[in-house]
Order: sequence, then structure tokens, then C-alpha cells
Amino acid sequence: MKTIRSLSLISVSALVAGSACAQSNVTLYGIVDTGVQYYNNATASGGSVVGMPSLSGKLPSRFGLRGVEDLGGGYKAFFVLENGFAVNNGALGYGGRIFGRAANVGIDSRFGTLTLGRQMNMTLYALTDADVIGPSNHSLAVFDTYLPNARSDNAVGYMGKWHGFTIGATYSFGRDAAGPAGPSATNCAGQVPGDFVACRQYTVMLAYASETLGVTASYDVMRGGTGASAPLSSSANTDTRTIVDGYAKYGNLKLGAGWIRRNTSSTTHSQSDIFFAGGTYLLTPAFAVDAQAVRYILRTRSDATLFVGRVSYFLSKRTSIYSSAGYMINSPTSAVPVSAGGTVGIGKNQVGFMVGMQQRF
Repeated sequence: MKTIRSLSLISVSALVAGSACAQSNVTLYGIVDTGVQYYNNATASGGSVVGMPSLSGKLPSRFGLRGVEDLGGGYKAFFVLENGFAVNNGALGYGGRIFGRAANVGIDSRFGTLTLGRQMNMTLYALTDADVIGPSNHSLAVFDTYLPNARSDNAVGYMGKWHGFTIGATYSFGRDAAGPAGPSATNCAGQVPGDFVACRQYTVMLAYASETLGVTASYDVMRGGTGASAPLSSSANTDTRTIVDGYAKYGNLKLGAGWIRRNTSSTTHSQSDIFFAGGTYLLTPAFAVDAQAVRYILRTRSDATLFVGRVSYFLSKRTSIYSSAGYMINSPTSAVPVSAGGTVGIGKNQVGFMVGMQQRF
């Protein structure tokens, strides 16, 4: 009996010691953001739209669970499960996925972070600091819906930071497993026997940041697959994006600018460029002003220019109200809407307004 009792005490002590070394926590977080918008010239014959947007307000709405466990020796295990949803009707975003924004697990250490699963790729990270407007209702998203949804399924990711420099990369075995429903789903799951490159994707990034300035460059290559959304309906088709951008800070002022080159190679070749520049200024701790200009050029076809202005008032650390205005100038053959998910008549200019509220938790 003494031997059994001693073994039991040793086992309990080992469990307690293990619990003391491996501290863990899980955090629930999220953003609920929506409002009422207006825009004109919604069709070829004119007409206007008044209602609630489904894709984004100032930021897309989401909730998530983040867990971290300290493994000791500078190593931490983590997981992230993040859902995106539409506030106007409660629908799931990101192709109807429960955790369409993120579903991954990984290890963080002084050598960097290794992540497995659906995750943000380097295209999204590259735009985070320089794009002062972000993925809002009036933003870069109207020119390229992939930009605010730059995530990869079936992916292995790495990011390391040393002395102000950041190196990051992702490799996806099948970049998008969701069916073609919505702007962020293309039905390209990959991992096809006999076709190793089908739906593969890789992204890389190199960045430098200090307290006053930062510069970033990234490269993103997607391959198509049989049955995937056009134009990447074959593994021989590719879609690439190159981003070079930067920002500078001076007191309460932040300026950001960048260039995005996209090349799509399928049955035909398409090339486009996006140039953007903007700034944000914190007038008081509770009042901020943002502005941005964007120029879009689709080679040999069309072009458009977007001007955006936004004011935000912070009622508290978690709650804010805002008003955003956008003006889109379309060339005679262009039909880029001022609002994400909106419509516009070909060759028509368009003005859009939105008043909204955001609450974080």
C-alpha cells in the first residue's frame, strides 16, 4: 500500500508540475461593424441604392477564438479559429465557411512562427500598414476582391522577425477548397492525384519597419485547376500579384503609398496596375480623419480612379461611429463600383456614402 500511495503521489506531482509549466489561455474576440450606405448610377440607366452593405463596413465583421499555451523554453503553441459574417443578414462569409477567415494551429518561438491550416498569406500582410483605408466599403477591394480576402487553404506558413526586418512565406497544397460562392471562393481545392501543381499557391514577403517608416515587397503566385472558377480553370493557368509599398509616420500623421501589379495568364493574358496613396491623421484621441486616392489601369481595356474620405469618432476604446464617402471616375469602358459588392453602369461615374458603427470585443 505504501508503494502504491507513493506512486500515486509522484503521478499527481508530475501532473501539477506539467500544468505549472504549460500555462494556456483562450480568448474570444471580434468586431461587429455595419451601417447604411447610398450610391447612385447603379445601372446603365441610372438608379440609386440605399441599404446595408453585406461585405464590409469600416472593417469586415468577425469573431474568433485564439488559444495560446506556453510550452517553456521560449516556445508557445497556438490555434486560431476566426469566422466572418454579414451583419445585415447573419450569413456566413468566405464561401460559406464556418471559420473562413482563419483555421490554423502552430508553434511560435524566437526562431519565428510556423502555421498550419487556412491562414492569411503574405499579400494581406504586405498591405496592412501602407493601405490606410484598409478593407472598408470604399477601398482597394472594389478593384481586386482578392486583396482583402488574401488567405490560403491547406497552407504551411512561416514568419520571422529580426532587428526590424520581417521575412514571411506561405505554401498551399490547394489554395481554395470552397465552392464559387462570393468574392473569396474559387473552388480550387487542389491535391489532385497526377496533377501536382493544380491549385498550388505560394506567397513571399520581405519587410522593414521602424518607429517612423516601413517598406514592404511581396509576391503571390496562384495556379488554377480543373473545375475552378474562371479564368484559372486549368493548372497551366497562373495569376500573380507583386506589391511594393511603404509608410511614414510623423507625430499623429501617417502616410502610406504603394503599387500592385497583377498578371493573369490563361487563354488570354491580362495585366493591371493599382497605385494608391493616402494618409490618416489623429486630430484628437477620439477623432481621426483618413483619405486615399487610388488609380486603376487595366491594360488596353479600361481605367478608373477612386477618391475616399473618412472620419471616425471613438466613443470608447471599443466603440466608434464613422462616415465614409467615395467618388469613382470610370473610363468609357470601365464599370468599377464605388462600394464593395456594389454595381455601376458601364462608363458611369459614381458617388457613395456610408454612415456606420463599429463595436469590438
